[in-house]
Amino acid sequence: MSTLIIPGTLPTLNQIIAASKSHYMQYSSMKNRDTNRIAQLIRSQRIGKYERVNLTFAWYCKDRRQDKDNIMAGQKFVIDGLVKAGVLENDGWKQIGDVTHRFDVDKQNPRIEVELTEVVG
Repeated sequence: MSTLIIPGTLPTLNQIIAASKSHYMQYSSMKNRDTNRIAQLIRSQRIGKYERVNLTFAWYCKDRRQDKDNIMAGQKFVIDGLVKAGVLENDGWKQIGDVTHRFDVDKQNPRIEVELTEVVG
């Protein structure tokens, strides 16, 4: 098992939709920026390679102003970052098992903690 810690926040679903509607390159830039940021964090935290994992996301938000379904849209950037950093070969059904989300508030230290648990068999 490994735990990836991502300081701060990721774009919400509302921000992703707004970027997609504003200009065709806006979402692409957002996705590249955040996917690359996460891939760098993965490398710096020395997360090992896995064939198949269950993912548990713990979203520590600065407040409760965003809906949970809006917040967890950022999982796309995390999973793509895992592939980009070489932790997973791909992000299909063969590599990703169960995905679970938990939410809490931490005003002083908003972050996302992602537990990767290897699926054997």
